[in-house]
Amino acid sequence: MTTLGLEKEIVDAAVYENSVRRFREAGIVLPTFSQLAAPDRIPEAVGERLASVDPDAADPMNLFRVHWYNAQDRRARTGLPDTIEIPEALSGVPARIVLALGNRFPMIAAHKVLAAYGCLAPRIITGQFDPTVHRAVWPSTGNYCRGGVAISRIMNCRSVAVLPENMSRERFRWLEGWVTDAADIIRTPGSESNVKEIYDACAELDKDPDNVIFNQFCEFGNYLVHRLCTGQALAHVFETILEETPGARPAAFVSASGSAGTLAAGDYLKEHLGTRNVVVEALECPTLLYNGFGEHNIQGIGDKHVPYIHNVMNTDFVTGISDASTDAVSVLFNTRAGRDYLADRKGVAADVIEALPTLGLSSICNVLAAIKTAKYLGLGREDVILTVATDGADMYDTENTKAVERDFGGEFDTVRAAEVWAGKLNAVSTDHFQELTHVERARIFNLGYFTWVEQQGVDIDDFVARRDQGFWNGLLDLVPAWDAMIEEFNGRSGGVNKL
Repeated sequence: MTTLGLEKEIVDAAVYENSVRRFREAGIVLPTFSQLAAPDRIPEAVGERLASVDPDAADPMNLFRVHWYNAQDRRARTGLPDTIEIPEALSGVPARIVLALGNRFPMIAAHKVLAAYGCLAPRIITGQFDPTVHRAVWPSTGNYCRGGVAISRIMNCRSVAVLPENMSRERFRWLEGWVTDAADIIRTPGSESNVKEIYDACAELDKDPDNVIFNQFCEFGNYLVHRLCTGQALAHVFETILEETPGARPAAFVSASGSAGTLAAGDYLKEHLGTRNVVVEALECPTLLYNGFGEHNIQGIGDKHVPYIHNVMNTDFVTGISDASTDAVSVLFNTRAGRDYLADRKGVAADVIEALPTLGLSSICNVLAAIKTAKYLGLGREDVILTVATDGADMYDTENTKAVERDFGGEFDTVRAAEVWAGKLNAVSTDHFQELTHVERARIFNLGYFTWVEQQGVDIDDFVARRDQGFWNGLLDLVPAWDAMIEEFNGRSGGVNKL
């Protein structure tokens, strides 16, 4: 396996010139990583242009909206990332649980579009991806392939989405509207848990030299863009909380494993705020907890392996959440009976009720894991748990319908809402929650050997190097190098002159 994403120089000058020419013709300008981390650095002229651009359009200007600072309408830019705070009336714990909202991102209404940019842009500016020849292949169990298709299209590249056939219908409906050819959607066997089948499909596609595989599980651009952008965004959120509430304490960062890209934000927060990293997985497939396996429906979090870009030795806790809980709580949050119960019987405020549709299945998973964390650590009112809402409930309407039919006999009423509250939300406990020792971290780290060395062909020395925190911190040197190369690329393509 060739792991892409660590280059700081032009690899192929001819490919580079093809990209420059294509971007010049299309008037495409690339934002720097630093601009996406701090959008106030984006030129004022860009903001003026964006005012007339639909955030769901295949418009290259939307590259400058691939950050955490979009307003609810996804058109305007805010001074602080948009968040939802889960109150004690809903969580049952006094600790503050704060989620940055991923559905504010453009085109796919999910934060995975940031990861896709972080993977493709470095390949463009280093002459490794030729938009006039190559197809970008985006393997995913969730939103990453949608983000890849969106970023590819507005960069004038052809793309291929590879995802399990049993993912939500809403994902496929979106893809069908964005790919240029229906054949560019490849459905692999299984569902959320079938990552190996995705790898197998990509191995076949990789035999064609015109295909470039952007495997999010081993793309260091995915790690870096989240460590920089998501980490800084969440730190900004906490700093604002601290200004408003002196004495607030940053306790933990919680995130489902997935590709481990988002987990990189935890490395930033631990370094700058001293938080602890809590990694979440589906209890039905407890790979990190128990070296386990299985099937589940917490769409978008991946499993049955340890991602190559997961900084395992910097992980403090691992916990499991059941898809029975995420499915049921999603129904509770997205039905009239459920919301009325929360408002009338539990006193949840109207603004919180109104915001509940911003939480998709993996977002609810993060909330439940945050509640577990608060209970395990005995956190109080001064303690803040930071996490993300990857996407919103609109990606799961059909999944909620299935859950109502399958689990509630086709009807979800007040009695069933009370049962979900008592059995799935209020009953969150500290079971399946592991505080990691050095030995346990090493166990999880070593588990990755079987995927990456034996199956994917990673060199053993490269694999082992990832044990050292110096390796991960050293990756940060790529960011200023890439930013300088992006500015040089923009200058050569002439796109900046059209802003």
